[in-house]
Amino acid sequence: MEKFFKLKEHGTDVRTEVIAGLTTFMTMAYILAVNPSVLAQTGMDSTAVLLATCIASFIGTMFMGMVANLPFALSAGMGLNAFMAYTVCGSMGYPWQAALLAVFIEGVLFIILSLTKVREAIFDSIPIALKKAVSVGIGLFIAFIGLQNAKLVVGGATLVQIVDFTEDFSTRGICALLAAAGTLGMIVLYIKKVPGSILLGIVGTWVLGMICQLAGIYQPDNENWYSLFPTFKMTDFTAIRNTFGQCFDVDMSELGIFRFGVIVFSFLFVDLFDTIGTLIGVASKADMLDKDGRLPNIRPALMADAVATTAGAVLGTSTTSTFVESAAGVGAGGRTGLTSVVTALLFLASMLFAPLFIAIPSFATAPALIFVGFLMFSSITDIKFDAEHYTSAVPAYLCILAMPLFYSISEGISIGVISYVVINVLCGKAKQVNPIMYVLMVLFILKYIFL
Repeated sequence: MEKFFKLKEHGTDVRTEVIAGLTTFMTMAYILAVNPSVLAQTGMDSTAVLLATCIASFIGTMFMGMVANLPFALSAGMGLNAFMAYTVCGSMGYPWQAALLAVFIEGVLFIILSLTKVREAIFDSIPIALKKAVSVGIGLFIAFIGLQNAKLVVGGATLVQIVDFTEDFSTRGICALLAAAGTLGMIVLYIKKVPGSILLGIVGTWVLGMICQLAGIYQPDNENWYSLFPTFKMTDFTAIRNTFGQCFDVDMSELGIFRFGVIVFSFLFVDLFDTIGTLIGVASKADMLDKDGRLPNIRPALMADAVATTAGAVLGTSTTSTFVESAAGVGAGGRTGLTSVVTALLFLASMLFAPLFIAIPSFATAPALIFVGFLMFSSITDIKFDAEHYTSAVPAYLCILAMPLFYSISEGISIGVISYVVINVLCGKAKQVNPIMYVLMVLFILKYIFL
């Protein structure tokens, strides 16, 4: 291990790396409850999604550890799963099989782009303020989805408003209150630096719900509101066949080449900038960026993301990407790929507990979405908002604002890039704009015109 991971060179040891890997897993294990819940809304089988998520996470994280030798973990990306469920399969109305095919194709494209240094060049060309803004905007977008899943935010005359707790109190009202209590409890645990605070918050909220059901406060109707108690049974590993390879079972004649191209293009842009934003965020928290804001070992890290995304699409899950929670493992002392290897093995072992994870209700996982949104939002402190930096701060602000309000990660990125180039050019600072940013601006404008 010392020779392969170069532990002494990185100032660490096996024990520290193992603890760091366990810490990383504990902070991001909530995805095993959240991802099946989100993707099930597309019509996918929850157990199959969970198994696919476990295997894809294992592949991506193991690649990150063994090839890139970095302490970063990967799993189904929060925000990207929402993009697939609520935008592609929701508002756009595409079947989940077509969405998985789009994820597979964009994964293959990312492998090619990573080999040709295109992704690396794009990563380096984006100003640091926009990199941070992407992370912040995704955080707000995820938090908004969490508020919706908790039924704390509902539609109304003002488009969104807080739920009426007294209406349907035995179902919607009590679940919203439990979600709010779970969020506060999770925050307290995190502040007190309790390991696995996010996972403990989910389980604690779920347990409170079961207590309420026993007391008759929560009353399932078996139509829209179900019993909160899990059914203890062995994992049905055969469920993976419900999603495995389904990305290739798509009738292209029904989708149309142009319409399908829209999906691939959308996933391509969202995944590209989501990955870039998350990598830069985690790397900065781990203090792994050089003085120019670059990640020295970025190419194998990007390749890990691309390989895991491609494999995950075949297995039956949304885009796999680097998790910002990897910073928890880094905080515990993880500095090499051994941390990632430990986390990867834990993801693989989690398949044995599939029935337990998929039984967790959405109001119990909602606090995780809300709080992870905060963790990503914290990057806003790295953006300089003084008058001297307005030409980068204003585009960052527009990027952040657009993601939750337009309910789209890609829209926020588009507006951020376009406004950054236009503002800097009109303010006489065209020389500080990287040439690649002009290309990206043109591509985004063409997207609005033709897509």
